[in-house]
Amino acid sequence: MVRRKGGELIAEFLIGEKIPYVFGICGHGNVGMLDALYDVRDQIKLISPRHEQTAGHMADGYFRVKHRPVATLTSCGPGSANLVMALAVAQTDSSAFLAITANVPTSQFNRGPFQELNRHNQADFPNVIRPVVKRSFQPSRVEMLPLALRQAVTTMTSGRPGPVNIDVPFNLFQEEGDVELEPVWDGFNARRGGAAPEDVAAAADMILRAVRPVLFIGHGVALSEASVELTELSRRYEIPVLSSPNGMGCLDMTDPLSLGFIGRNGTYPANQAGRHADLVLAIGARFDDRSSSSWLPGYSWNFPHTLLAQVDVDHAELGRNYAPDLGILADARTFLRQLLGELARRGTANGERLAPWHAAIAGWKGEWEAYTRPNFALHTSPLRPERVVADCQAVLPEDAILSLDSGVHHNWFMQFWAARRPQTMLNTWGYSGMGFGPSAILGAKLAAPDRPCVAVCGDGGFTMVPHVLCTAVEYNIPVVWVVWNNFAWGAIRDLQYGFFGGRELGTAFYQGPNNNAYNPDFAALARACGVEGITVTRSEDFKGALEHAIKLDKPCLIDVHVDANIRPPGIGTWALPPIPHKEPVFGAKYTPV
Repeated sequence: MVRRKGGELIAEFLIGEKIPYVFGICGHGNVGMLDALYDVRDQIKLISPRHEQTAGHMADGYFRVKHRPVATLTSCGPGSANLVMALAVAQTDSSAFLAITANVPTSQFNRGPFQELNRHNQADFPNVIRPVVKRSFQPSRVEMLPLALRQAVTTMTSGRPGPVNIDVPFNLFQEEGDVELEPVWDGFNARRGGAAPEDVAAAADMILRAVRPVLFIGHGVALSEASVELTELSRRYEIPVLSSPNGMGCLDMTDPLSLGFIGRNGTYPANQAGRHADLVLAIGARFDDRSSSSWLPGYSWNFPHTLLAQVDVDHAELGRNYAPDLGILADARTFLRQLLGELARRGTANGERLAPWHAAIAGWKGEWEAYTRPNFALHTSPLRPERVVADCQAVLPEDAILSLDSGVHHNWFMQFWAARRPQTMLNTWGYSGMGFGPSAILGAKLAAPDRPCVAVCGDGGFTMVPHVLCTAVEYNIPVVWVVWNNFAWGAIRDLQYGFFGGRELGTAFYQGPNNNAYNPDFAALARACGVEGITVTRSEDFKGALEHAIKLDKPCLIDVHVDANIRPPGIGTWALPPIPHKEPVFGAKYTPV
């Protein structure tokens, strides 16, 4: 065996696992690893954004698009602490990356050196991030690295994917050992678990008996790359599909069987179908509060009056929020293939039995169209939110990747965006961290360099991570940012207005004694960073500006002034106890007789 430094072992490991990028920021704690990466810079590219949070979101966005993990590299203390939010976003949305964090030398453990956390345990950073990773490993000798690295990637990409941390004391990067790496894992989606045959048969029985069935899909279907199987099941057996945002596009959302997002800011047809269904087959979906109208019966779902068959690769999600009549622990694609085989073996289809169900859905679609469509044709200054969604839909090709941040703009896109393909709509859904949208789009573009990549982000969220402009210029990453500029933390301002009688404090951006609306000139800020900047205040100008930005093939920012006083229609509800929840503004809850 050849004696090698720990940093060299880690670099060799990354190459073996086909990890093409490390998104990281230098610090005294990781300079030894940077030196090892220097020697393999033709095989692994280091990209250094201006903030560790953005590094994590970039890794998250890369995985969601390509389903291949990359790594981050951060230094001791604050540098790695800045990664916490990105790890939390990735974990709650089942996205994977390998977070390599540095720590103090083992010889200085528990002596309180620069940036050590030691109040409860020596070199205690792994306990800081324990809630936001699947697992944290802290090898203390070079000989421990091979096992820790292999276990880290095994954990990261097995079952429900998620971020994993390996916390490396500084001296391990430089110390040598006579060790060999363990066999390459490279395991995401390579090893899948199927359902028991009797459970597959039971699910088929439920489908063939149902007269008002729906499929409810989440990120699990996208992660399993089960779009083809889902589409076949839906079309062959005429079952409508409802989606969480991270499942959007697994069935082309222009398909008549796609009813869109269900929940408070979902579509009317989706919520009506959920309320009235007699069977819900949920695959890779969590039934979180926003897609379940805070679990209040009659607003989005009607369990236990409705039968529930729930399929998930994570046993902890089975029955978390609703007790299923049939719970199945299985990979989404494997289960769908099993189910299609079972239904084909029986040689039956849903046929005329579902005709009344489809007629009802057609009626709900017509009502929703009549209620919403006129607003999409209006030209105003500032822009109506519908115009931004409509023009993005008109300009972007079906393989374009859209990254959305947390904020009121996301509500509009959840309600009206029609994703044509899986892995094209990136959302910070479970943890809803601001800064994800404008940062993750950089990683998405590196994963799909030949496809248009556009981040739609609020003015508040973009102002949290404006340094993304520098990274795009430094590394020539030609993405487009559409800044939804409504001069407010608009989603929270709307909650204040709705729940507290119009009283507002701390949610609008004001300047001076006259409370004039204030924001920086985002287009000028972009130009100062070397990014083309465009300001749009009239709806007639946005479509052309977006077309120009896409053709430019360089980083570009469009500052779009959007009317803050037009709100997405609430179709379900959302509860923040003990405040009374709001009733739908269109449609109404349904209580089974």
